[in-house]
Amino acid sequence: MSKFIIISAPSGSGKSTLASHLLSNIPSLSFSVSSTTREKRKNEIHGKNYYFISSKNFKENINKENFVEWEQVYNDDYKGTLKSEVERLVSQGKNIIFDVDVVGGINLKKYFGDDSLSIFIEVPSLKDLEERLIRRGTDLKEQIEERINKAKIEISEKEKFDIIIMNDNIQKSKKDILEKVTKFLEE
Repeated sequence: MSKFIIISAPSGSGKSTLASHLLSNIPSLSFSVSSTTREKRKNEIHGKNYYFISSKNFKENINKENFVEWEQVYNDDYKGTLKSEVERLVSQGKNIIFDVDVVGGINLKKYFGDDSLSIFIEVPSLKDLEERLIRRGTDLKEQIEERINKAKIEISEKEKFDIIIMNDNIQKSKKDILEKVTKFLEE
């Protein structure tokens, strides 16, 4: 039976780096590709990083109840997990890892219950988060401000997760998350 690893955090806190670390160290894990309506960034690949779909297509999937979870993340940026993506990976006998924002993580935990481990990735401060977003170089100043404002709300939800990992040292965070996820998968 499949188990579900849910990694959530504000944008820029390192959740994708930690998810990639888990994927490269735990062979039974497969990545659940989320759907989004936002524009593809230069290094992203459709079907690997996200399924990039139109707002119209996304809304049609909402109406057909094709999502395990979904939300409107920013103004015209929807993200969600298609049921078909989860079913595809479960049919392969895989444990599934989700790299999602905080609301998505909370909703996935509700959906999968005890078969899931939800992990919140915390950063030392909002200033640190802002500096990471600036260094990443993928967002305009206004987008960074929007992400920081959203992060304030997301951080207030961290207690809804099974585990909180402080990402103030990436090597330590990689070690911590690998130990916790390995233990959960072996239970």
